[in-house]
Amino acid sequence: MYEPLHFDRFEQSLTTPAGWAELGVVLFAFLAGWLVDRRLARNRDDDAPTMALAGGVVRLAMPLVALVVLFVARVVWRRYLPVLFLDAGVLLAVALAGIRVVIYTLRRLVPNAAWLRSSELTVTYLVWLLVALHALGITPQIAAELDSIRVPVGKHEVTLLTIATGTVAVVLTIALALWLSGLIERRLMKTDLDLSQRALAAKFVRAALLVIGVLVAFQAIGFDLTLLSVFGGALGVGIGLGLQKLASNYIAGFVILLDRSIRLGDLVTVDNRYGVVTSVTSRYVVVRSLDGVEAIVPNETLVTTTVLNHSFSRKDVRIAINVTVGYDSDLDRALAVMCEVARAHPRVQLEGDQKPAAFVVRFGDNGIDLELGVWIRDPESGHLGLRSDLNRALWSAFQQAGISVPFPQRDVRIVAMPGASPASPPPSAAA
Repeated sequence: MYEPLHFDRFEQSLTTPAGWAELGVVLFAFLAGWLVDRRLARNRDDDAPTMALAGGVVRLAMPLVALVVLFVARVVWRRYLPVLFLDAGVLLAVALAGIRVVIYTLRRLVPNAAWLRSSELTVTYLVWLLVALHALGITPQIAAELDSIRVPVGKHEVTLLTIATGTVAVVLTIALALWLSGLIERRLMKTDLDLSQRALAAKFVRAALLVIGVLVAFQAIGFDLTLLSVFGGALGVGIGLGLQKLASNYIAGFVILLDRSIRLGDLVTVDNRYGVVTSVTSRYVVVRSLDGVEAIVPNETLVTTTVLNHSFSRKDVRIAINVTVGYDSDLDRALAVMCEVARAHPRVQLEGDQKPAAFVVRFGDNGIDLELGVWIRDPESGHLGLRSDLNRALWSAFQQAGISVPFPQRDVRIVAMPGASPASPPPSAAA
């Protein structure tokens, strides 16, 4: 029933009205399945309450409807005429159902594979087209034609069939390697390892599986792996000459992930950029500043320059608020008011050696310089809002306590000019 058709039977059947009628029944079956599939997809997009079916069942609507119509038509048709296209239609419907089940399973197993979501329809209909060509008996002829065309590669000749087979093998092997790496990465993310260690392990597993997959694919198609030694030598020369910066960034990336000097969520200052580390890759680190701007810093910069990691051992950060009070102010009262204001803010820590503290810094030209030191544990939320809140609260508290905040003042004295008469009035001067 499912043996491939011969192309001459296909041509001969199309010369009769019965053949065209049978082909029309097959097209009608798939059209009915497509219409049902579109209706279900439209209801799913509208969030209709009648859509209680699982996603996997909905995806089988088109092939299942087509399969039911084809089976009924085949039972009726074979009583009067020999069956030809209906058998091929049943095979195509079963193949389409199997392809959709496989694609749906892969999407469930690898939910983060963006390439799978974007190319799902392309892969589905490409594989279905190959099955259709096989069912119609056309693939043997295409394979024979590709095998007859030879392409010279150095001292050898390779057929287009070998190239196509090798390409399919490599693509399938890489897809399998990505799928396995996705599964392993999901398992690693659920472990108790540090984020940097999990990222390093996931990247290493993915790279190793891709290399192994490509080598296995080349070996399966009969590719001589010794030829890769030439490519390896050329790659080494390229790294030594033109790709040394790129190679150094990759090596520095693995060093950062291994020594855990820069981790996800760290608050760092590098190249006058202050922000939170949001991504650590094998080539660069993304530092997101508090204003939303993301800086892509090469890993080599992080290894060869000084990096201020504000949360390397702990995330606690000290913030200093500088205030100047007048010489006529009560210092003890001013220091107590500053501590009271700091303790009232919800972001300020109040326990242990991180309690708010106020200090007399110096006796300045215009007044006495004081400093309020507070500790916070959420530096990623920014400093400007905290400084603004404390300064406003200090201003109000100082006014209520009668503590003056002076502004710069200068006293200008005008003395008599040399040689001037004591009785003569001094020259006017502007300060």
